[in-house]
Amino acid sequence: MATQYAAAHEHPSGPGDIRPTAKQIIQDEGLDGKLAGKVAFITGCSSGIGIETAKALHLAGMTLYLTARSLSKARIALAELADSDRVHLLELDLNSFESVRTCATKFISENKTLNILICNAGVMTPPEGRTMDGFETQFGTNHLAHFLLFNLLQPILLAGTTPSLASRVVVLSSVAHRFANVNFDDVNFSRGYDGLAAYAASKTANLWTANEIERRYGPQGIHAWSVQPGAVLTNLMQHMSDSEKGVLDGDTYLASIFKNPDQGAATSVWAATAKALEGKGGKYLEDCQIAKEWDSSSGLYAPGYGVHAYDIEQAEKLWIESLKWVGL
Repeated sequence: MATQYAAAHEHPSGPGDIRPTAKQIIQDEGLDGKLAGKVAFITGCSSGIGIETAKALHLAGMTLYLTARSLSKARIALAELADSDRVHLLELDLNSFESVRTCATKFISENKTLNILICNAGVMTPPEGRTMDGFETQFGTNHLAHFLLFNLLQPILLAGTTPSLASRVVVLSSVAHRFANVNFDDVNFSRGYDGLAAYAASKTANLWTANEIERRYGPQGIHAWSVQPGAVLTNLMQHMSDSEKGVLDGDTYLASIFKNPDQGAATSVWAATAKALEGKGGKYLEDCQIAKEWDSSSGLYAPGYGVHAYDIEQAEKLWIESLKWVGL
């Protein structure tokens, strides 16, 4: 599905080039102030593209519930946006299922409906560790915590859907999903930790979760998309080694496709608001368009989804196992 943004992505020239920003998406959709009364819930809003996603949806008039582990850090990062009477901050530590449940309970106590859920927060290649519930850090944080959050919020997402405006779930994946499947026999990498492989597996899980949400709840009016935001200048890569960063620094193509955070948030906002996507879901998006299959001959970081992205059987298995893992 080519969009009006396709041409802008054909010859990228680095951060700040002509590729769209999240704010531009709202303006192009004619949504300035038009989503007043609608509610969005966004995880990971103390840095990076979470902040820019929030700014764009605030411009559209939405009431926002923004989560962070540190609310003081989030207030500083959000600056004047945190002072808006349409912005509410919620403490959420995705390292803990208890924290997810507490956060969801508080949100539900204050709202009868939810229109947009954006599972934005994530960690990348941290040192080997376990969440408070005993899962490999990236799988537990990036996938399982968001999986639990969706399931807890699903009833009010359903309550928020209308015939003219369905509820939407946006789950951030990554180009990294192409490089690892989910190993159901060892999701914790207990037989040998590989940070990049664990990250890739968690991003495959994110993609499959969005697809499965669409299959299970699309007919009821909750539509889901997975999003590859692009290579974005954020602190997500803080745990990468100097040698790994050196490989990235030496890649001229990768340098050209890097985005600023406001550009990196554009596809998330497009997924959450674009009229062209109304009533649809279950696809992997990047560069503000529905992605095609990756051609490996075009380069390691070229656009496209991996061959296992739309594996229905594996996605269903992940859903069933994840229900057990999070205690649902």
